[in-house]
Amino acid sequence: MSEKKQVDPFKSFIAGGTAGAIEGVITYPFEFAKTRLQLIDKSSKISKNPLVLIYTIGKTQGISSLYVGCPAFVIGNTVKASVRFLGFDSIKNFLSDSQGKLSGPRGVIAGLGAGLLESVIAVTPFEAIKTALIDDKQSLKPKYQNGLIQGSLKLIKDMGFKGIYAGVVPVSLRQAANQAVRLGSYNSIKTMIQQFQGIKANQSLNSVTIFLIGSLSGIITVYTTMPIDTVKTRMQALGANKLYSSTLNCFITIFKNEGLLTFWKGATPRLGRLVLSGGIVFTIYEKMLVLLN
Repeated sequence: MSEKKQVDPFKSFIAGGTAGAIEGVITYPFEFAKTRLQLIDKSSKISKNPLVLIYTIGKTQGISSLYVGCPAFVIGNTVKASVRFLGFDSIKNFLSDSQGKLSGPRGVIAGLGAGLLESVIAVTPFEAIKTALIDDKQSLKPKYQNGLIQGSLKLIKDMGFKGIYAGVVPVSLRQAANQAVRLGSYNSIKTMIQQFQGIKANQSLNSVTIFLIGSLSGIITVYTTMPIDTVKTRMQALGANKLYSSTLNCFITIFKNEGLLTFWKGATPRLGRLVLSGGIVFTIYEKMLVLLN
């Protein structure tokens, strides 16, 4: 029997963190636009086109306005990607066969576990801070815009532990679904291409192929998990506890008052970010593993 090829968890952690940090900085304006679109109500006259929104805000409020909440997002993204790939590769090592291959269903299970792990450790607190800062920025009297660090610290103090973890259920649902779909589809497509090209499971593909597979997995993830993402954003907005009594109540309220399509509001900028994100993260991650080895 051939020896099972294991991925070093420490190397997964370092490679994932590096990929997450770089991806977060590059794609943040799309994340900003997505969050803003999910927070505005139906009566707002602001453009629903994410590119127009990014251009308008950049022109009227300055480029720095597009990066409100970015430090919290990038730090969270770095920790998130580290934990995600550490979790995924650890579960993958356990579930893969003697040749290091992971079947489609097992890839989904590994992604599900990685998503739950990252949601509790990194995503929930940092997403709550980012969302609240973006929500605060569009208010008539912003309270937390007096410096990136100072404003964030004041926000954390005001929200408290309970406030920062208020969206843990929808965040965990979103991350579990995200990574089950994203990592599961990435693993399946990558394995299929490796088999077609006669490449071993532990051998890396070229950068262009990895980028394309990562981007495709991002497209699949966006449209299948967008409703959960929208609920997550609403639950983390300032004053959400006065509007929604629970995650299920938020789902029902949005559906009844705003319609089914509202759940896919912000899908375009999220698509832009996750297509780039998938391509960038998986490419850097795979190449970092090669360098570390």
